[in-house]
Amino acid sequence: MKLACQEGLAPGAAFADRAARLESYGFEGVELNGARLLDASGLAERRSVLRDSAIRASSICGGFPCELVHPDPARRRKCVDTVKTLLDIAAELGATGPIAVPIFNSNDRLPDLSPWKSRHELELQLLITVLTELGAHALSVGARLHLEPLNRYESNALQNIEEAAWVVREVGSAGVDVIPDFFHMNIEQEDVPASLRSIAPQIGHIHVADNTRKEPGTGSIDFTAGFAALREVGYDGWLALECRLSGPADEVLPRSVEYLRRCLG
Repeated sequence: MKLACQEGLAPGAAFADRAARLESYGFEGVELNGARLLDASGLAERRSVLRDSAIRASSICGGFPCELVHPDPARRRKCVDTVKTLLDIAAELGATGPIAVPIFNSNDRLPDLSPWKSRHELELQLLITVLTELGAHALSVGARLHLEPLNRYESNALQNIEEAAWVVREVGSAGVDVIPDFFHMNIEQEDVPASLRSIAPQIGHIHVADNTRKEPGTGSIDFTAGFAALREVGYDGWLALECRLSGPADEVLPRSVEYLRRCLG
């Protein structure tokens, strides 16, 4: 398994500076911000730096509204089209693909039509339909869309990785997979290693943060057991830091890399 870190966590005014810092900390990859890639100059800067850097593009996260199941068709379409653009960019830069959630908690949600269908049931069926289109596009360009379930405090549209894996199986496309996040799993899964084993075929990417929502090594999550389960099922992809930092990046990120390497064994 390879370690990556979100670009915004590294200090530096230019992307080249941040990439160099991440390499010096011991990371092998960088998780790119979607907003920077949707800007022509930002994309050109990252394309140029990554061409000559030992740091590889791991994935794309954030920087656009995640509204795959928004009740407004126009906003849904805008989200889908943005994800398609990021799939194209991911394929060009050698990243696995963009990360998307169905929708965050807000008042802009589908109605509850019980007893016919609950809001949750409606959102899952709409999500499957939307992901079918995105999965086809992902396959056509050679990338994947990583579907991320969140914890109950951030979204109740999709909360646990087993349900996310069911959605992916219903979509039936290798262009869509699941990204388990250790922070969210710590809240929603009763047994993280067992849950990871149960969805092994659908795992495409991993986010790591401790239960503090800060860098791994600052809390109580058992990363050793989780990584052992991932190794057992043959996962050899990216582990990308998505977190806040407990101190200066130059101090805490190298320390977290060392901690994660120990957990990997």
